[in-house]
Amino acid sequence: MAVTHEVVNQPPPMVGRNIFTDNVPLVEATQWTKSAGVVPTATELGAVLGTADMAELAARAHDHPPVLRTHDRVGHRIDEIDFDPAWHTFMDLAVSHGVHASPWQDPGPGAHARRAVLFSLLAQTEPGHGCPISMTYSSVPTLALNPELMGEWGPKITASVYDPGLRPPADKRGVLLGMAMTEKQGGSDVRAGTTSATPVSDGYLLRGHKWFCSAPMSDAFLVLAQAPGGLTCFLLPRVLPDGTRNGIRFQRLKDKLGNRSNASAEPEFIDALAQRVGEEGRGVRTIIEMVNHTRLDCVIGSTAGMRQGVAEALWHARHRNVFGRRLWDQPLMRQVLADLCLEAEAATVTMMRLASAYDAETDAPFRRLATAVVKYWVCKRGSAHSAEALECLGGNGYIEEFPLARRYREQPLMSIWEGSGNVISLDVLRAMATEPATVDAFLTEVEIGTGIDPTLDALTASLRKRLGQHIEQSQARKLTEDLALALQASLLWRYAPEPVAAAFSAARLSNDRGLTYGDLPDGVDTAAIMERHLPE
Repeated sequence: MAVTHEVVNQPPPMVGRNIFTDNVPLVEATQWTKSAGVVPTATELGAVLGTADMAELAARAHDHPPVLRTHDRVGHRIDEIDFDPAWHTFMDLAVSHGVHASPWQDPGPGAHARRAVLFSLLAQTEPGHGCPISMTYSSVPTLALNPELMGEWGPKITASVYDPGLRPPADKRGVLLGMAMTEKQGGSDVRAGTTSATPVSDGYLLRGHKWFCSAPMSDAFLVLAQAPGGLTCFLLPRVLPDGTRNGIRFQRLKDKLGNRSNASAEPEFIDALAQRVGEEGRGVRTIIEMVNHTRLDCVIGSTAGMRQGVAEALWHARHRNVFGRRLWDQPLMRQVLADLCLEAEAATVTMMRLASAYDAETDAPFRRLATAVVKYWVCKRGSAHSAEALECLGGNGYIEEFPLARRYREQPLMSIWEGSGNVISLDVLRAMATEPATVDAFLTEVEIGTGIDPTLDALTASLRKRLGQHIEQSQARKLTEDLALALQASLLWRYAPEPVAAAFSAARLSNDRGLTYGDLPDGVDTAAIMERHLPE
């Protein structure tokens, strides 16, 4: 057979690398967040995740999404969800490395920051499995409000053993938790839910429906329902202690734009037995700590996606020749690549500072406002970032065999999950109005960088003035954006090299900033910025 062509000028596979050690900003952040103890584990995990085998498993988990089996072959109702073995590989990796619960297993300085490092590595490789890992991690602060339930479920939640399958919790070595809050008629307005909770001798019977149930294969769910005293939080197990299935019926799995390796379902509760968590009528207040921790994980997931996009774009540009020169060496492409790197590095330092705020109770006022601000901004930036990174690969970026098409569909989820843009912006206003200490804590953090950069100083002074005045709801997005940019610039001036911080301030804070990635001002040291992010 005649050979019509040979394959040349295509980048080699980006495998055989360590996705932790080649992420310089993340490695550096382990030092200033007091999380350096994670470096040996992260190095080991980063080497595993950088292999060709793991890249193939990530693609397989996406290409073979979960399947709902409502009945067995003879007609018994079972409501089970089957996953590809690739999914279970990632779940086992995450649980065995404690990403689902390590801060509760080994609390103390740096605990949440150490977990953020490991979670970001896993989410960079296969993001879908992050949902049940995040739900389980974030359930603990809420469950702790019921010491009896925590005593029963806590040891199984924090066990570093992945034990899939539906059995009574007492018969399992480890369990996972999910969440079911929203309903068709309410969405983010969870108080509009109509699911009822009727008290009985051994708990409450829940009857109703939910529109989204995260991680439906989990062993139990945190659920909101209307009890006699108002909207209340409940723990709803899949399997009862005697081995019978609880009254949970999955109607279908969601056909999602992305996040396809993970299952999201529409359940109906038919007199499903549940236990109350927290007081009746205080359901939102009870579950809010779970929500805050999952918002942190949205930030980690978005940042991980930015790192993947940067690595793929840089690798392609390093090995691809166009018009007689490497893309890496062409000035216009360097502008784009450096700008993508700036965004990823800003997200990384912000992610790590936010995670570290969950390690110290003295940081509670800061993390209350910062969680909302950072969730809004970093997750909002993720979608455009993935689009630009994909474009760097040209037509290959748009092909399913390359990972950036998958990432392009994944990034919008982080902006939607646990509150889309307007919901989060309103939460920023709510935090400032009801907890004024959060404003002082946030600005105090930003002002640590005072006196280094006049552009940042001007923005900080403007924010001080604006926050002392009444803020209209219509201004919430702009305010949240400015708060986020001020925090990111302050962190970069403190923890990144001067070329990175100076370029970020010029590109994001100055009056002549561009509107798209690659609109960097003159004088930016693109080489210094890009070298910090180049995968080796």
